[in-house]
Amino acid sequence: MRIAIIGAGIAGVTTAYECAADGHQVIVFERCGSVAAEGSFANAGITAPGLSLAWGRATMPGLSGGSKLAWGWRRWRAGRSKDLAGRQERLLALGLFSHARLQELRRKLQMDYERAEGVLVLLRSEREQQAALAGLGLLERAGVSAQVLSPEQCLSVEPGLNPDARLHGGVHLSQGEAGNCRQFSHLMRIAAQRLGVQFRFHTTVRGLTPGTPARLTHEYTPPPDSLAEPSRLSEAGETPDAGDTRPASIGRTEDSFDAIIICAGAGAAHLLRPLKLKTALSTVHGYSITAPLRQLEAFPDLGPRAGLFDLRQQVSISRIGQRIRLAGGIEPGLASERFKDSTLALLHQVLDDWFPGAMLNTQVQRWQGSHAIAADGLPLLGASGRDGIWLNLAQGSATLLGWPLACGAARALAEQVAGRKPDSAAPDTTGLDISRFT
Repeated sequence: MRIAIIGAGIAGVTTAYECAADGHQVIVFERCGSVAAEGSFANAGITAPGLSLAWGRATMPGLSGGSKLAWGWRRWRAGRSKDLAGRQERLLALGLFSHARLQELRRKLQMDYERAEGVLVLLRSEREQQAALAGLGLLERAGVSAQVLSPEQCLSVEPGLNPDARLHGGVHLSQGEAGNCRQFSHLMRIAAQRLGVQFRFHTTVRGLTPGTPARLTHEYTPPPDSLAEPSRLSEAGETPDAGDTRPASIGRTEDSFDAIIICAGAGAAHLLRPLKLKTALSTVHGYSITAPLRQLEAFPDLGPRAGLFDLRQQVSISRIGQRIRLAGGIEPGLASERFKDSTLALLHQVLDDWFPGAMLNTQVQRWQGSHAIAADGLPLLGASGRDGIWLNLAQGSATLLGWPLACGAARALAEQVAGRKPDSAAPDTTGLDISRFT
């Protein structure tokens, strides 16, 4: 089959690899100049099966007034769906399958990226602990390893935790990990190119026409300063790969494909609207700050060893190599040019609560990115209801954006597109497609 992938974030590159691994001819269209350049650029980097499902808030903090209130209302109504429990169980199964697929790819492809094993959920009060215990049942039924810890046991897992912080306890997810999602995406891109996948960067998809075959209209749209050198575009400090595809000539071009898979995240809205698809998708944006860990010989465990999640503040703390990253502050709407002061203060406050002095504040990198999220918090995976058009969207949640479901969703969707019976290890994704909104 000839397959087009729209979007080269973590969802796009993993889907491209899985389709190419099945022997298909794959072309990826990406409006930016590199993979993982938008929503996957500096996300939380935490992959822990069931974390957001068991303990993520059904509605975000800080939703008040106007469109924010309407968005929260849609999420509340979606959360009352009669089949929601069944879909959540299938989502958890997909998360476990995705985590296993990630480990399999890492070993098979000998991928070396910044990662650390284990995720600790931090609980500040008795009430939070009771909420955590309520979520453990779902994880235990699915076979997820989750251990309830005392404050002293939390300190043994993460010795750098502030001993003076008001810590009531924690839940340790040994199967989880913190890692560099963007670095992983670049390694997946290289693996996909070795299988013959072509990447067309700085290329914007203008429209889709369903059918057999389906048609895709695209246009080369480089930034103005790159027009003089259109054939070799890469991020600063990165060596262009021999497999990079030379961009198309100026002007709109139409190509035909046996299947077109939309993995464009928040950028998918303009493609879905003309197709008249009722997806119940909203756009949200999240924030992160990243900076080098402070190195002090007297305090070798000044920062985190792996990944943590502050349940009350809904903020993650990740060890990314020799750096530390805090991510949170999820809000509805597109990212703005201005980093919100209150969110920046929240991220720094969480850091000071748990790891005071661990970050070099003079070298902080700020990031905010937009994501698509479905009203019920579940992914949108499968056939679109339009001939030749497939969807791999809304993999984020109220707490973690992007990575936890990527590898499993890509494998499951590749089998659906090929019309094959799912592998025995693949989970049932019934109810995670667009039919739940129609």
